[in-house]
Amino acid sequence: MSDDFGPARSADASRSEFPGDAPDPAAVADVFHVEELRRDGDRLLYLGEPRVGPDALERRLWPLFREAGYDIRFASVTDEETDPISGVDLTRQRHALVASPTNVGVDGIPWVNIVTLVLTVLTTLAAGNMWFYETTSMSAWDPVNLVTGQNWKFTVALLAVLGVHELGHYTLSRYHEVDATLPYFIPIPNIIGTFGALIRMKGRIPDRKALFDIGVAGPLAGLVMAVVVSVVGLYMDPVSVPSSVLESPSAFEIKFGYPPLLQGLSWATGQPLTYQDPTVAVNPVVFGGWVGMFVTFLNLIPVGQLDGGHLVRAMLGERQETVAALVPAGLFALASYLYLFGNVGMNAPLLWGFWGLVALGLAYAGPVDPIFEEGLDRKRMAVGLLTFALGLLCFTPVPFELVQ
Repeated sequence: MSDDFGPARSADASRSEFPGDAPDPAAVADVFHVEELRRDGDRLLYLGEPRVGPDALERRLWPLFREAGYDIRFASVTDEETDPISGVDLTRQRHALVASPTNVGVDGIPWVNIVTLVLTVLTTLAAGNMWFYETTSMSAWDPVNLVTGQNWKFTVALLAVLGVHELGHYTLSRYHEVDATLPYFIPIPNIIGTFGALIRMKGRIPDRKALFDIGVAGPLAGLVMAVVVSVVGLYMDPVSVPSSVLESPSAFEIKFGYPPLLQGLSWATGQPLTYQDPTVAVNPVVFGGWVGMFVTFLNLIPVGQLDGGHLVRAMLGERQETVAALVPAGLFALASYLYLFGNVGMNAPLLWGFWGLVALGLAYAGPVDPIFEEGLDRKRMAVGLLTFALGLLCFTPVPFELVQ
């Protein structure tokens, strides 16, 4: 990594310009020899030479800077200088500790988050119009249709599940003082109106406990909301499928595979998921819960920087590499089995083949590495195992089929 910063100053000359709470160069001297100090906006640069490796350097200095209110990273800095004798421009690479003020929370109005949320509300309202069979695909975007009818029920159900999932991550990030953004919703005009939501982790994860807590909070919070939404939807009136849809030569049916958890909720409530009458369909609010369960399972795939990858990294440490290597193979095997023996069409094999490729890329990129490697307590290990068990209850080998 190479960065360009302001002009160099000597350590003696610039120390007076540093904030009083910034660690003194003498405090880092045992692991980093400071030759110069710079200030670049609100960032502090300690330029010099490391005396230990990058990992040992970070473990030694992170608590010191964190206590002073800074996050640090080790970087290389490119300096442009002119030789005073020859007048030739010289370039040299230097090492630097870059200290940035710790920023946990929201600065100002999060306009990007607000705009993406508003756009996602619109796209999910349009999708809800079609799920409630109140409009055609062409008129689903009519302004009047967007704000009338029952489509808002689908929007509330879906965004509640996705939003609570991401707010679970965000809340635990704040608890562990890890800088993270508010949720970004991803609007897209598909059958559900969104590609989900995400938060961006901007701060370093201090230890495996924090990594576990942040990783597990999303799936558990989102799954609780998915159960609530599903139960509410099961008790809501089913919707009628218009004869014009049933008789249209261009119409197609989406048959959903219901995971064991949703089937269990149907059994417990005594409310059906399917009907013998082809003109009757389950209330689309249930579909919001289905999406939440499907997203929970996908996020708990134990590889890379998915939630499941965070949990495995926290629970197994660096041994997670073995699990990560097996995950893509398992997904490719599932896709192959469904294609050869499943008699289920191409949708499910293509879906799991795609996720096999995604898992392969995530395994190559690797997981988030915490600064400290202390293992987890038994309580967290038990919660992790329970979370993966709940994730399996959200799995169905054929999530959906398109029937013409």
